[in-house]
Amino acid sequence: MMWGLMNGWGYGGGIVFGLIWMIIQVAIVVGAIYFIVSLFQNKKGGHRSNDALEILRERYARGEISEEEYKERKRNLEEK
Repeated sequence: MMWGLMNGWGYGGGIVFGLIWMIIQVAIVVGAIYFIVSLFQNKKGGHRSNDALEILRERYARGEISEEEYKERKRNLEEK
């Protein structure tokens, strides 16, 4: 009696491994796209608002700006 390829398993395993490989490839592409998009978002100002608030706090702490000016600028930065 002859079982054919792979002792009777035939190409059934190939379909499963093919689907797994396709899922892995899609995950790699999606991950790369996500990574690239996150890099561009950070360069465009993803953390800029936090940096601006930190600078504003430092200027207020050094006495360079008044409390009114601090509150007004803080409100403006938080609206953006």
